[in-house]
Amino acid sequence: MKKRNVEKDSLVDGRPQVASWGSSVHDLDRFLEFTIEKAASIMHAKAGSLLLLDRDKGMLYFKVATGDKKEELKKFEIELGDGIAGKVAQTGQPLLIKDVNTDSRWNREISKSIDFQTHSIVCAPMKVAGEIIGVVEIIDKADGGHFGNDDLKILSEFAELAAHAIGNAQKIVYIDKENKRLRQELAVKDRIIGESRVISKVVIEAKKVANSDSTTLILGESGTGKELLARLIHRIGPRKDKPMIVLNCAALPESLLEDELFGHEKGAYTGAISSKNGKFELADDGTIFLDEIGEMSPGMQAKLLRVLEEGVFCRVGGNRPVYVNVRVISATNRDIEKEVEDGRFREDLYYRLNVVKIEMPALKDRKDDIPLLAEHFLDIFRKERGLPYLAISKQAIEKMTRYDWPGNVRELRNALERAVVMGDGKEIMPDDLPILSPKMKYPGMQVGLTLNEALNQFKKEFIKLNLDNTDGNRSNASKVMGIQRTYLSRLISKYNI
Repeated sequence: MKKRNVEKDSLVDGRPQVASWGSSVHDLDRFLEFTIEKAASIMHAKAGSLLLLDRDKGMLYFKVATGDKKEELKKFEIELGDGIAGKVAQTGQPLLIKDVNTDSRWNREISKSIDFQTHSIVCAPMKVAGEIIGVVEIIDKADGGHFGNDDLKILSEFAELAAHAIGNAQKIVYIDKENKRLRQELAVKDRIIGESRVISKVVIEAKKVANSDSTTLILGESGTGKELLARLIHRIGPRKDKPMIVLNCAALPESLLEDELFGHEKGAYTGAISSKNGKFELADDGTIFLDEIGEMSPGMQAKLLRVLEEGVFCRVGGNRPVYVNVRVISATNRDIEKEVEDGRFREDLYYRLNVVKIEMPALKDRKDDIPLLAEHFLDIFRKERGLPYLAISKQAIEKMTRYDWPGNVRELRNALERAVVMGDGKEIMPDDLPILSPKMKYPGMQVGLTLNEALNQFKKEFIKLNLDNTDGNRSNASKVMGIQRTYLSRLISKYNI
C-alpha cells in the first residue's frame, strides 16, 4: 500500500476521505485494523482501539488495538457502563476527556495492568440500525497535548465507517446463512421420496442426464412430480449455481406466452413502457423448465425450435438478436407421440426436445412408496402446524395403499393436509382422509342357481363391497346402502360375512 500525505490526502473539510480505502481491503478484520490505524494517524495519537459489545454478557471486548500494548489489551474485557468506553457504549453518546485524572468515570485498572500512562481519551459509539454495537477510542496525542472537538468529529466519522463495514459483514453472514438454510430447505422440499424399483430407476436416469446439456423430455400424468424431477436434474448438474426458471405453457395464451419466453422491447405494444427480459434471458447459463409443452400453439412451437437450434431469438417488438446458453427441460402429460402423429405437435421440435426421455410413474404403479410419502408430507405439516406428535394410523396407511390416486402425489399431499386440518391433532384415522376405497367389481352371477340363491349371493357380495369401501364401518356402510345398521348386522350374521 502506498503511503499518503495525511494532511493533504486524508482530510477534506475536516472529514476523513475513506471511500476508496475499502476497495483494496477485503478482509473485515484487516479493514477495521486499517481504519483504527488511519484514525490514530490523522489525529496524531499514540494508540487506538475498537471494542465490540457482547449484549448477552454485557461486556465490551477488544476487536482491534494499535500501539505498543495492543496484544496485551486484547486480553481484557470491559463491563458495560464501566470506564469511559463502557459509558459511551451504555449511553450512545461520544465523550472527549482532556484529562482522565480529573474524571471520575475513568477506570485506571487496564492502564495499570499494561503499564501505560493514559492522559487524554476521545471515544465514539458505533451503531448499526440505531443499535450500539461497540465503540472506537483514541488515546493520547503523540505530542502530549489534549484532544479537541475537531478530533471528536473526526473519530465519529471513523466510528460510522467501521460500524457500516461491520453492519455489511453481518448482512453478508446473515444472507449466507439464510441462503444455506433455504438451499437445505429446498433440497428437502424438492427431494423425490420413494424406494420402489420404478422411482429408483427414474432417479438413476436423472442423475445420468444431469451431467450433460441434453434437452430432456419428462412424461407423466398430472401430479406425478415432473417439475420435482426437473429440479433434481438442475440441482445436481453443472448449472446448479445458475438460475432455474419455470414456466407453465398451458397457463398463458400465445401472445402472453411469447412475451414471457422472449420478453419485449419498450414500445412493442400499448403498455410496454419499458423493455423486459424474458424467461430465456433470465435462465441464461442456467435451466429453463417448460411444463405442459404439449399445450403450445404451432406458431410458438416454431419460435421455440429456433431457440433450441440456434440459441438466439428477438424480443417482441425488436429485431436485435439475443443469444443465450440455456439447458431446456420440458414436460407434458399428453401422449406426445400421438400429438405428433395427428399433426398437432411439430415432429422436428419433438425430436429436438426428446434427446433424453424420462417417464414419471403414476402413484398407483409405486404403491410401496405411499407410506414414505405420507410420512414425508406429515412431517412437513407437523412443523407447519406445531403438532410434533401427530401420527398416522396403520388403518389410514392401509386405506391409502388400497386407493389408486388418480391425482397422484399431488392428491396424496392434499388428502393428508385435509386430514391434518380436520383431524383431532393426535392421530390421522381412515375417516379423516377425503378418499374412497377402491371400487371393487361385482364378480357376476353364475348359471344353475335358483332365483332365491342368486338373490342371496348378490346380497352377500353387495354387503362385502360396501363394507370394503367403508373400511368395515357398519354405520357408514348402512348409510350408503340405505338400510338400518341393525338390519345390516343381521345380514352380516346371516351370510357369515
